[in-house]
Amino acid sequence: MSQTAGKGADGGADEGVRTRPAGSGEALSEAYDTALLDLDGVVYAGGLAIAYAVESLGAARKGGMHLAYVTNNALRTPDAVAEHLTELGIETAAADVITSAQAAARLVSEQVPAGARVLVIGGEGLRVALRERGLVPVESADEDPAAVVQGYGGPDMAWGRFAEACHAIARGVPWFASNTDLTIPSARGIAPGNGAAVEVVRIATRAEPQVAGKPLPPMHRETILRTGAERPLVVGDRLDTDIEGAFNGGVDSLLVMTGVTDAAQLLAAPPRHRPTYVDADLRGMLTGQPEVTAADGGFRCGGWTASARGGELALDGDGEAMDGLRALCAAAWTQAGDGSCTLAADKAVARLGL
Repeated sequence: MSQTAGKGADGGADEGVRTRPAGSGEALSEAYDTALLDLDGVVYAGGLAIAYAVESLGAARKGGMHLAYVTNNALRTPDAVAEHLTELGIETAAADVITSAQAAARLVSEQVPAGARVLVIGGEGLRVALRERGLVPVESADEDPAAVVQGYGGPDMAWGRFAEACHAIARGVPWFASNTDLTIPSARGIAPGNGAAVEVVRIATRAEPQVAGKPLPPMHRETILRTGAERPLVVGDRLDTDIEGAFNGGVDSLLVMTGVTDAAQLLAAPPRHRPTYVDADLRGMLTGQPEVTAADGGFRCGGWTASARGGELALDGDGEAMDGLRALCAAAWTQAGDGSCTLAADKAVARLGL
């Protein structure tokens, strides 16, 4: 099911611009054949399973939905990720894990000779992905690499690794980045991501990397090639990677509110960051999605009616918090059109306890 098809069905689309979350009369796990799930902030946080994730994913898989785990984190190998998920109670094979390291390695392999040396600034996930493509990972700019590839190397990445990248790039070799996420969620809060490290190298070299990860096409291509999905549903917590990646790939998406995106950011989302569906957590995969309808000069979902009035978003009624958020999305996105809503939303969001 394409993003356009989803919007045309019940998403309030106008010339391709989503103006409200879509409804679904059947469970999402039945409407789509494959869930393309982000990991950090969706399935786990700080290595621990997020509430309801294990049970929800088990039920979706038992019902016949293929589960694939798509992560911009290039540090760990698919085997390591699969082992971690299985330990959490989510039975997973390495083939079900797609990483930005794999997407980056494919991108590199298409632009350098077979068997070429590649300078790795990152972790084991990149090295394994490069070897899978017949390339040779090296550690120094003095080893005559044909390319540089940079990915998240963990919180203890040595500063000297960035210098190696700069030395090689200064010699004219192409530079690739697994992803440019500026932040990542951790057990202690938000921490710097690979995008912050990429900025260090960019500032020093004034070069620009080719980026493989979400939300860009190489990651979507890698995911579809490896899963064979025909009706995929992207499930994520980030607007600028998961949801924009789904938008760029022309597929539907479910935003879960268990990670980095808060209600205010969702209401201000421009069209490329507007998900098809919104729910509190992964239990939303197992249910239908309520309709958001135009009513009383605003938009109604469940027991809530949201509207734009007096320079702010207003919310009337009572009921489930997610229904109120969906109604607010419709009011905000309709007011914003193809831009971002700038109306004050603090009072409305506070009523929902979000």
